[in-house]
Amino acid sequence: MHIREFQKLIADKYEQRDRERGVPGTFLWFIEEVGELATALASNDQANRVEEFADVFAWLCTLANITDVDLEAACEKYTSGRLEGFKPK
Repeated sequence: MHIREFQKLIADKYEQRDRERGVPGTFLWFIEEVGELATALASNDQANRVEEFADVFAWLCTLANITDVDLEAACEKYTSGRLEGFKPK
């Protein structure tokens, strides 16, 4: 599945409710999921890590949907071979 397909799957299922919640409320849900991912990363529970990565990605897609950002197109920053603004170590 491509990123765009997953983003559309999330939109089809949740976009109306997410738009009603708005960006600030949705961002708070996203941050909560990032916190859960942080906790999972500190544990030895690989299944929980996988679940939390999925949740973070789904909420990122939700934020992208309600702010009209195509994540697959946005990722072209990294896939186009032109990493403008990239700060190498």
